[in-house]
Amino acid sequence: MIIELRSNRLKPGSVPTVEERYGNALHGRNKLSPLGGFWHSETGTLNNIFNIWPFESYAERERIRSEWTNVAGWPPPIEEFLLEQDTRLLRAAPFCPPIEERHLGGVYEMCIDTYAARTIPKVIAYWQEKIEARQRLSPLVMCAFADTGVLNQLVHIWAYRDLQERQRVRAEAVDQGIWPPKSHTDGLLLKQENVLMTPASFSPLR
Repeated sequence: MIIELRSNRLKPGSVPTVEERYGNALHGRNKLSPLGGFWHSETGTLNNIFNIWPFESYAERERIRSEWTNVAGWPPPIEEFLLEQDTRLLRAAPFCPPIEERHLGGVYEMCIDTYAARTIPKVIAYWQEKIEARQRLSPLVMCAFADTGVLNQLVHIWAYRDLQERQRVRAEAVDQGIWPPKSHTDGLLLKQENVLMTPASFSPLR
């Protein structure tokens, strides 16, 4: 599975309007392939929106991109609010769950971990040793590695009912030795970033 992660930095105060326009335009676009999830940032750089689109392959993505120009109202008219745009193409990890509609909670955490060059296969193996136990504490939404652009990155999204559950799960995972995986402690990990996000009302993941 290929996952397209799109992020847009918006002008302050424009997130509600942008989300409304996205929601209104989605019906036609979803006929080609479904939106995976849509969120806005609550920490770090504010006024950011993030959306993910799953595809079976690069070929499917290219076919759909050529077709959406015929979809009325797509893409939504948000140019007046855009400051920056970024698109990453990611390849799903072997244990990445299907990107499908699930109601998992009000807080989503997206983490971007940067590792030493050419170590992603080893990182994936470390995660596979721990991921089943970790998912018993809170659901993994997505885990994928960079296939284009900035390489050697693992992007993962976790869902929580609220901030209190996030704090409890993180503490419990460490106390029980469930998490983090060995990739965090053996010198492979170079940099970590994260953002807490709230799902839009129309997001399939919310």
